[in-house]
Amino acid sequence: MPARSVALTSGYFDTVFAKTTHGLIRGPSRFPLAGVVDPSYAGQDAGTVLDGTSRGIRFYASVAEALHQADPPITHCIVGVATVGGMLPDSLRSDLEYAARAGLTLVNGLHYLLGEDRYLSGLAVAHGARIIDIRRSKPASALRFWSGDVLSVSALRIAVLGMDCAIGKRTTCVLLREACRAQGVRAEMIYTGQTGWLQGVEHGFIFDATPNDFVSGELEGAILSCYGDTGAEVILMEGQSGLRNPAGPAGAEFILSGDAHGVILQHAPGRRYYEDLAVMSCAVPPVSEEIELIRLLGASVWAVTLFTRGMSDSESRLAQSMLEAELGLPVVRPLEEGVTRIADLIRARL
Repeated sequence: MPARSVALTSGYFDTVFAKTTHGLIRGPSRFPLAGVVDPSYAGQDAGTVLDGTSRGIRFYASVAEALHQADPPITHCIVGVATVGGMLPDSLRSDLEYAARAGLTLVNGLHYLLGEDRYLSGLAVAHGARIIDIRRSKPASALRFWSGDVLSVSALRIAVLGMDCAIGKRTTCVLLREACRAQGVRAEMIYTGQTGWLQGVEHGFIFDATPNDFVSGELEGAILSCYGDTGAEVILMEGQSGLRNPAGPAGAEFILSGDAHGVILQHAPGRRYYEDLAVMSCAVPPVSEEIELIRLLGASVWAVTLFTRGMSDSESRLAQSMLEAELGLPVVRPLEEGVTRIADLIRARL
């Protein structure tokens, strides 16, 4: 039976925690998305609610409703949220239990492993369901240590980094890959999170399910595998978190271990504090400071892209023009205007 899936957001669709589902709606998806389970929007088109573009993906009130109404049948049930700490929201549990009883494949990208949940795993065994925990760590024997072989890869390597987490790095990566390909450039992407894997990106690893000692080696291995398999001219590396996010600093690995030639830096001009850290007044630093930090790490920022959630069009345009004047770099709003300007820049640097 061809794979068809529903993603669970159950009250989280309008938040950044549903970024996994948002990515699958925009596509692509390893398991083609037939619906989203969130009672808040039952009966509506998920693409229309997300960004005004109908994609034929319907909201359902429950997994039971989706199984009853969807045709062809649903085969996979995806945990469509990425929560703080990777814990399973209570609002998703009943639908996961129903999906397990129905014999669906449960696909989970949270740190909370469904395979270690006694009740859910017991239901899966009893009803012939399968559990795929994307963030289950590999054994140390299967992990790779950094060797330096990446230094001999001739493909242009670009890190798509962010000022913070949940800021649109992966979406920009996907759009940029497609824009480069449209210009005849052989571009590939290295995924580093669960959504990239769920979107069917072939090469990558799960950054935050990898012990720290092996992050650099797994990144290098993904680049070597990608280059060897595809002969890519451009390899885009999906960044994680932000260089100075105190709850989980990341990004230097892509510059240093991935030997990035350049950086595309994603910024949220409407976000004053790091995600979920406003109560501690942990402020996002100025973009100009981050660009200088990246320079000191050994790479240069080629362009800035904007995550404009919560801003009006006029507000985001003003932020864009002000940053371009301040930084002297291309500043692009990927979802509003595409990333052709950056693809042009990359092709020129090739």
